[in-house]
Amino acid sequence: MPGYQSINSKMLQVPIAPGQEVYSKRGAMLAYTGQVNFAPTTTAGQGVTGTIGRAMAGEHTVMMHVTGHGTAMFGHAGLHVQVIDLHGDTLYVEADRLLVHDASLKVGTMFMGEQGGIGGIVRGAVSGQGLFTTTLTGSGSCALLSHGGVMELPITPQRPVHVDPQAYVAHRGQVQNKLTTAVGLRDLVGRGSGEAFQLQLSGQGVVYVQASERKI
Repeated sequence: MPGYQSINSKMLQVPIAPGQEVYSKRGAMLAYTGQVNFAPTTTAGQGVTGTIGRAMAGEHTVMMHVTGHGTAMFGHAGLHVQVIDLHGDTLYVEADRLLVHDASLKVGTMFMGEQGGIGGIVRGAVSGQGLFTTTLTGSGSCALLSHGGVMELPITPQRPVHVDPQAYVAHRGQVQNKLTTAVGLRDLVGRGSGEAFQLQLSGQGVVYVQASERKI
């Protein structure tokens, strides 16, 4: 059965069948054909523990469990849609960026302090990401939302990448991240042309960066 298909840059068509169920963002269904069912869920396959952690932080996101047999079309607020295929690896992404993902992917919750220590928490506060981020692990597909589309930037030990925290969408691979400040004092007081804070990603992997500094 064919996988995710882009209708255009902002609309996605996803096949639904037994054994090929998905979770989608609530309110993101545009149309469907066939016998397709939608049921709200706060766990999205991640289990009770992760859901409680997010709820305590006020960062849980209601998803729809999509089952049946047919085809569903998704999109949200005219945002650009990017399809990402996972092959046994892990994607780190904010929950509100997730438009749809295969139910076969294992969903988890990572505390921001686990990647960058206290700097990870500071990063969450500066970027508006909060204290938790979502992880998707396994083999399957997912689709992310962004303002203006995304670009993929490779991260290597010899070439770390610096990203505006507001432009960060997701990353994958063996990557460490921390928040850094601009070098010049003029930047720190907001009088220079540079950004006061940057997100430094190092290691081996890929970071997805949107063409905007707007949050969803």
